[in-house]
Amino acid sequence: MNAITLTIPRLSADGFLELCKANQDLQLELTATGEVIIMPPTFSWTGKQNSGLNAQLWNWNDKTGLGTVFDSSTGFTLPNGAIRSPDASWVSNERWEALTEIQQKEEFSPLSPDFVVELRSSSDSLKKLREKMQEYIDNGVRLGWLIDTTKKQVEIYRPGRTVEVVESPTMLSGEEVLPEFVLNLKKVW
Repeated sequence: MNAITLTIPRLSADGFLELCKANQDLQLELTATGEVIIMPPTFSWTGKQNSGLNAQLWNWNDKTGLGTVFDSSTGFTLPNGAIRSPDASWVSNERWEALTEIQQKEEFSPLSPDFVVELRSSSDSLKKLREKMQEYIDNGVRLGWLIDTTKKQVEIYRPGRTVEVVESPTMLSGEEVLPEFVLNLKKVW
């Protein structure tokens, strides 16, 4: 089950918001070039893996209180105009509280998360996920993980650096972006 991409000429951010409101049962993303991506539901196994990842991130954040954790149904308006929904994401308190209008928090927040994760399922295109990860970094994300569960491989994305590929890791560090966060991949694989 692959995502479906529709091209809707001149679709504005407001138009995309209206499209989402009219189709609340669909998970949609908008690319910077105006393509609407209709995402199929995840398979059960991928949902289980994503829940394990999100639980660990949420528990760390609950202990530290350093920011806000978001799940895979959250859309963010990136500086390039794309509206993307990472599988898991985190925004620091400072950046989240800097959003001035309540509307900025209630709709597709106009910011790139500090941290994102994309979890590759068996139906995902690795090429498209890599492009999406690079788009996140190009738009201000400070740390990103592309977790490929079929290969047990993680690609680590950081601004201004070459992508680091780690084979069969058991743990991942949140580095300086997520201080003292360690993802136990045994609960994700």
